[in-house]
Amino acid sequence: MNNAIYNFNAPANEPVLGYLNGSAERQLLMDEIGRQSDAFADIPCIIGGREFYTGNTTNIILPHDHQKAIGKFHNVTEEVLKNASASAMEAHKVWSDLSWTVRASILLKAAELISGKYRHVINASTMLGQSKNIFQSEIDGVCETIDFLKYNAYFASRIYEIQPRSFYNQLNKMEFRPLEGFVFTVSPFNFTSIAANLNMAPVMMGNTTIWKPASTAVLSNYYLMKVFQEAGMPDGVINFIPGRGAVISNVLLKDPLLAGIHFTGSNNTFNHLWKQVAANLGEYRSYPRLVGETGGKDFIFVHPSADPLEVAVNAIRGAFEYQGQKCSAASRMYVPESLWPEIKSLMQDMCRDMKTGDIRDPENFINAVIDESSFDNIMGYIDFAKESGDARFISGGRGDKRKGYFIEPTIIETTDPFFKTMQEEIFGPVLTVWVYPDNKLDEAVNICDKTSPYGLTGAVFGRDRVAASRICESLRYAAGNFYINDKPTGAIVGLQPFGGARASGTNDKAGGEFNLIRWISPRTIKETFVPATDYRYDYMKH
Repeated sequence: MNNAIYNFNAPANEPVLGYLNGSAERQLLMDEIGRQSDAFADIPCIIGGREFYTGNTTNIILPHDHQKAIGKFHNVTEEVLKNASASAMEAHKVWSDLSWTVRASILLKAAELISGKYRHVINASTMLGQSKNIFQSEIDGVCETIDFLKYNAYFASRIYEIQPRSFYNQLNKMEFRPLEGFVFTVSPFNFTSIAANLNMAPVMMGNTTIWKPASTAVLSNYYLMKVFQEAGMPDGVINFIPGRGAVISNVLLKDPLLAGIHFTGSNNTFNHLWKQVAANLGEYRSYPRLVGETGGKDFIFVHPSADPLEVAVNAIRGAFEYQGQKCSAASRMYVPESLWPEIKSLMQDMCRDMKTGDIRDPENFINAVIDESSFDNIMGYIDFAKESGDARFISGGRGDKRKGYFIEPTIIETTDPFFKTMQEEIFGPVLTVWVYPDNKLDEAVNICDKTSPYGLTGAVFGRDRVAASRICESLRYAAGNFYINDKPTGAIVGLQPFGGARASGTNDKAGGEFNLIRWISPRTIKETFVPATDYRYDYMKH
């Protein structure tokens, strides 16, 4: 064992490549998109390093061209799943005892592999399987994944430095143990980087995981798994089990060795998992750690002093990048009467200018929503608004799923601040605006705070900095990530740790030290050099 003390410096965030027409990275990416489009991936479950082809398969469909399948994955069965816990715990014996610097070196190697050798593989699979354009895939699948891996090694180094003071005749130390059991990780479709972090944050701290990827993101997640293996991750540290949530949770959530759940997804699913854990509390060796980031109904609040162009551009990008399928996407906006005509005109111009279509055309700003179920759900909200007397359409309002699941960027203006599309998460390219009288600013701020059960992200725009500060304070619990004169999306690892409370999750801040602390169980050790030899206190001795 190397007894040196290591100092990990804070890393630089991964640079975002430009992919300009004619650039080398653009050509490499397009070549890789062609290769993956023509191939047909056959993706197994991976448990303890063994590949399981169950024969119970689901096709991987392109959301922007749903007649085309580019692969299939094998759903885990209950019989195969029974091996997962044993494999994770067998790996736990070795992985948890390794020097943390060895674990960190594997994360750092994975980051380097994604930055170079596999950059275009991760990008292409994210674009194809999850219908992200070049920029959205680059900042997520590549840059944020790398940032999570590098920063987690750095954050771990800071945690391991925390030690208590010692005193006369004693030595005190803190041991940062991993949890006693396995961590069940449930990752979403919308961010490849989140899938990486849900596993690699617990893994960095010495845990082992059983990973259920979203069925609509298996392609990119499988390539991540292969990168982790190439980086030196021992068999069984991460176990990859695509499949149906009910089958998986019915087995794993009854396992006495369930030590935690690391989750990103819908509010309803997280609530269901929490209830299942609560029902089984008497069966577990330890109380499981439940860490979840769920939904959002994220807002932009516009002060009368705001610049209309700044508001319009950031509202458009915050609401419609990746088709609004970000838990942080702007989906409700509060605008003063004095600014609404200009802001509305600017946003309408931008919506008319946007191109929609296949990710293989780099000119398309809007691509497909993830699947037919999502398409139908979003269009249900749009149809509701069309039939209501409290709403009118400023832009969009149409969808077409004949070839791909395409929905126009849609802006609804409502006269009811508690309109359905102001309160409920839609997870699509729909932004609802309520216009408030300039002289009712405080009332509008109060309405913004109380409208939605969520508390994930929010933003205020205003050139009056004092007024912006007051609004920020008034909305203190309305958003776990708050932005002043910026869109409510785009948190960067190491700069804006991410998470919300209320119905948006446990606010354990991915991209910061707080999340890693949830995956350790500290042990305090005190050594006394010369133990007492008399039970009496000094003043009792004569």
